[in-house]
Amino acid sequence: MHSLSPNPAWASLPLFDRTGWKRMAFGAFAENIGERAEPKDAQEEIYVGLEHLDPQCLHIRRWGKGSDVTGTKLRFRKGDIIFGKRRAYQRKLAVAEFGGICSAHAMVIRARPDKVLPEFLPFLMMSDRFMNRAVEISVGSLSPTINWTTLKLESFDLPPLDQQRRIAEILWAVDAAASATTEVFNSAESYRNVFLRDAFDKLTDKHLRFRTVQELIDAGVIESPQDGNHGELHPTAKDYVPEGIPFVMANDIQDGRLALNTCKRIPEAVAKKLRIGFAKPGDILLSHKGSIGLTTVVPDSVGEFVMLTPQVTYYRVKDSKRLRPKFLLAVLNSEQFQRVFQVRAKQSTRDYIGILAQRELPVSIPDVDEQDRILENLDKVEAAVRALEMHLASDAGLFAKSINTLC
Repeated sequence: MHSLSPNPAWASLPLFDRTGWKRMAFGAFAENIGERAEPKDAQEEIYVGLEHLDPQCLHIRRWGKGSDVTGTKLRFRKGDIIFGKRRAYQRKLAVAEFGGICSAHAMVIRARPDKVLPEFLPFLMMSDRFMNRAVEISVGSLSPTINWTTLKLESFDLPPLDQQRRIAEILWAVDAAASATTEVFNSAESYRNVFLRDAFDKLTDKHLRFRTVQELIDAGVIESPQDGNHGELHPTAKDYVPEGIPFVMANDIQDGRLALNTCKRIPEAVAKKLRIGFAKPGDILLSHKGSIGLTTVVPDSVGEFVMLTPQVTYYRVKDSKRLRPKFLLAVLNSEQFQRVFQVRAKQSTRDYIGILAQRELPVSIPDVDEQDRILENLDKVEAAVRALEMHLASDAGLFAKSINTLC
């Protein structure tokens, strides 16, 4: 059986033939809808902020209510495109499947159907040629923003309507496949959370060896948890450098990983003058101020250590024969621990639970055989989640390549 080979004349196929495409100003085939709305008049309506939009995703999967926000907003209708005009490099753009109000840091874009199909326009706007240009014309340094008066004059190549229709059919089919994978992935993550909850619910007194963080410290199983330097020793913006020791804040813990690419950096000489907050590879990090309850493990790739801010605590296992580090991570991620952590942290004016208070937090640590049994099953669940995560990344790559090839 002969393997398939690419058609050398692929660019001349009807779908890729661009001889009929016309260059047109963006404002000639799309309009900016500036209908204003006051949250007090739309308290029960859906509110979509930029925080509700996922990069490179055409779907709105979460939202708030008008009663959650203040200040003038924009009204959008079903079928409109909500495009984040602030920090366009984040590529936040979605098609509304319902009506509501949205952040004034977005544009509400509506297709002019005599020039561009509403089904096609979102893909043109997601293409590299559109997004790269959007970034280039943004103004402002701290929070670059696109002005409609500039964007509407930018020109883009537009295919005839019949070709737009065929391209849109293909790309929406690719999007549907990716969305199906996303649903399976979300279900797998939910199952992981249910598995952990059930595993800890089933632990009985006969299994438990330690019940609080303080008991773990007293028994020499873990070191005393520690966060970063407070007060005058705390590094500030003037200490930041392009290259240096990662200075980990709560928002650097993203989706269970330490986002080293977003970490501020401080010189090694500054770091070594500090007294506390040196987290080593293998330490478990727990955010305890502001954004609370986020966890991750310090990866080996960081080198000798990372520095922590006062927002983050490290937990370091001393005796892995009595406590598997991965099991401690599972405990900190468990619904039972997180529920108590969140409640106790809210006793402050700002979500916060200090080092001493963390010592009194309840943990469910069984004997090591039971830990290994739970971890063995958890590994199987997490392997499935990782496989789906890789599938999602592959789908995202195919989606982006398809858009940039066809649009």
